Amino acid sequence: MLLLALRNVRRGWRGGELALLALSLVLAVAIVSGIAGFSQRLQSAMGEQSQHFLAAQRVLKSPRPVPDQWLNTAAELGLDQAQLVSFRSMVMAGDSMQLAAIKAASAAYPLLGELETSDQIFSAGQTASEGPKPGEIWLDSRLFALLDIQPGDLVVVGEVSLVASKVLVSQPDQGAVNSLFAPGALMNLADLAASDVVQPGSRVSYRYLFNGDTADLDAFRDALEGQLQAGHKWLDLADGQPALATTLARAETYLLLAASLGVALAGVAVALAARRYGERHLDQVAVMKVMGASRRYILKLFTLELVLIAVTATLIGGALGVAVQHSLVGALASLLPSSLPDTDGRPLLVGGLTALLCVAIFALPPIWRLSRVSPMRMLRRDPESGGRHNLLAGAVGLAGVAGMMWWYSGDPLLAGALLGGSLTLILLAAVTVLQLLALAKRLARQGTNSRLRLVLAAVYRRRHANAFQVACFALALMALATLALLRESLVDDWQVQLQEGAPNHFLINIQQAELAPLRRFFDRHKVTYAGLYPMVRGRLSHIDGQSLAEIPGIDAGEGNIDREMNLSWADQLPGDNVLVAGRWWATGDSEAEVLPVSVEQDLAEQLQLALGSGLTFDLGGQQLHAKVTSIRQLDWASMRPNFYFIFPPDSLSHYAGSYITSFYLEGERKGLLSDLLRAFPTFTLIEIDAVLAQMKVMVAQLSAAVAVILVMVLLCALLVTIANVQASLDSRLRENALLRTLGASSALIRSSLLAEFLVMGVLAGLLAGLGANLILFAVQKWGLDMAPQWHGSGLLLAPLVGGLTFALIGWLGCRQVISRSPLPVLRQAQA
Repeated sequence: MLLLALRNVRRGWRGGELALLALSLVLAVAIVSGIAGFSQRLQSAMGEQSQHFLAAQRVLKSPRPVPDQWLNTAAELGLDQAQLVSFRSMVMAGDSMQLAAIKAASAAYPLLGELETSDQIFSAGQTASEGPKPGEIWLDSRLFALLDIQPGDLVVVGEVSLVASKVLVSQPDQGAVNSLFAPGALMNLADLAASDVVQPGSRVSYRYLFNGDTADLDAFRDALEGQLQAGHKWLDLADGQPALATTLARAETYLLLAASLGVALAGVAVALAARRYGERHLDQVAVMKVMGASRRYILKLFTLELVLIAVTATLIGGALGVAVQHSLVGALASLLPSSLPDTDGRPLLVGGLTALLCVAIFALPPIWRLSRVSPMRMLRRDPESGGRHNLLAGAVGLAGVAGMMWWYSGDPLLAGALLGGSLTLILLAAVTVLQLLALAKRLARQGTNSRLRLVLAAVYRRRHANAFQVACFALALMALATLALLRESLVDDWQVQLQEGAPNHFLINIQQAELAPLRRFFDRHKVTYAGLYPMVRGRLSHIDGQSLAEIPGIDAGEGNIDREMNLSWADQLPGDNVLVAGRWWATGDSEAEVLPVSVEQDLAEQLQLALGSGLTFDLGGQQLHAKVTSIRQLDWASMRPNFYFIFPPDSLSHYAGSYITSFYLEGERKGLLSDLLRAFPTFTLIEIDAVLAQMKVMVAQLSAAVAVILVMVLLCALLVTIANVQASLDSRLRENALLRTLGASSALIRSSLLAEFLVMGVLAGLLAGLGANLILFAVQKWGLDMAPQWHGSGLLLAPLVGGLTFALIGWLGCRQVISRSPLPVLRQAQA
């Protein structure tokens, strides 16, 4: 049986059906094993380095210094300790300056992991036994380059001059994603006070690192139980690099779901190829049954053939999966740990199981039907229609795809949403194509162009199969078009929609004593600024006396709730704010025991707030009680300082705080920033145009990884097209043989075939371009709250790419329709 199976495989490969089936399986295995390998390497690396990401076994994070008694308790328990103070500030060298993410570390840092430094920028690092000494600072290579200095030069941080003695290559707890927005620096904690950078109200994060026996660490944590306030948080392994972990987790989920879509399309191609393979083996099975072969024997034979193909496809697809894996690692290189462990055999096993599942779900049903048909039916070439069997096979295939999506993503709701959305898009696209073809047929009947009527008649005759393959191809092409438009233009569109002259720089950490000098600086240099706004850091803890965690429908752990927010006060309603409910301040509101507060509209809806709701804030351990008296709508695109909560004038002035402003500066006046920061070295400057550029870098990295998979999804969609072309090949041969017998020229048939596939490709491209624009419309309007921008390039390029690709595939698949002589085809049809 094995030899016969091998001969059948070789024969089927020459016929093309098994080659298409095998190629579909290879792509499915390559997608799944590549992503599975990438996921395994990522999880292994995160597991091995998880404690090193924290630089300690336990870390206590705080928005302010903790009481000395807590640290004394840790010392009494014999715990090793280190401290970190993290903030952002300008680092200056001569006329150059750059915003940096600075850490001031005690001598014992890090407790776990290693620091790596170098004496040359952009070179490999060597392990450092200790951090920078007092009077020194270590800068990363990018910061050396931006400041145009070399190791050993002096830099200024606030009011202190430090020697940039080393190049900081890596830190165990560095955040790769955060470093996109500011290059890193490490200084000694002993120099922090002299720098005078950290002022009351500054944005500072304090971390206290602890190492020791697990029992002692647990005892220390228990000792602090009940003393920790809302701003304190114990970091566990998952908090080592939260932004990186979230970004990669979302990318991984998206890749797995995209892989599921690719496997589904590959499965459809497998089903179509297997169906044609079964139809072309009617005679062989008939002869085998006449010679005494049982149904069980036939099932074993063809199943063995499919298993041989699946094993071969697994090996080839596994090798391609390694290439996919390395492509993903390369695309996300700057977001990943410096080294990733190698994979074991599990990705290949997952790929093999995927191949077997595809064979079982998509390829076996046609073979099962083939084995059930009687020899007499086969010899008469009159197989049963199999409507009920086709519905059953379709249901099994759909259930199998849903199961695989669930398996890959681990999220049934997300998998169901993708499957439901894809099926809906395919159905809508198919219905649209059917309606367009019906309209085209009616118009063609009224025309006199015989070539056009011939093309439209051919397209309409196979309208259901054509609608399905156009819909599948349009879905894959739409995903690629959406990614391309998103990658190139989303950030640009947002920037274009900013009002002309809108502020493009922010200044924070401004102290009360610096307000008047800053106003004079702006007036002297004729800089337009958005006003100086006071702000105090505070955390919302209770609503109407009830803790946020106890209120149904509110996720207290959500990022924009579980944090310290900027609270401000003002006498007049800001110019870009609109009062939608309630009243503005009245005389005496500032002296009320329960202060009135104005709340931003979206946050009020999220927190279920209404006029009269009571709020309790925690401001550095002090409680502030307020009552909602108005709700405001904000224009976030104005780039002016905006606040979720605004209080009456001077009502919060006795709390430690700072000021913020934004201003507009033309590109040719960027040199003025050097004068500004030399005059006010403790200010933190944020350049919006630089942030947008860095956002583009991150979007490009993530979209490059997704593009690797989407290209393979597109290839799977093309395989569905090829399979449909092969399935219609026999009928095309007979139709064109009749046409040539009736006098049609080869040129007419050739141009008709090309036009037929060109029409379908253009339809698919139009649907893809329109769908991509609709998706971006939704993202811009409801996801980013911006005026939607229409992307005409998508409507032009997608039909062009779709039409040319479809025409090429159709021509390559149907060349024998032109080359084969009509006589043998007609004789075979009569046999």
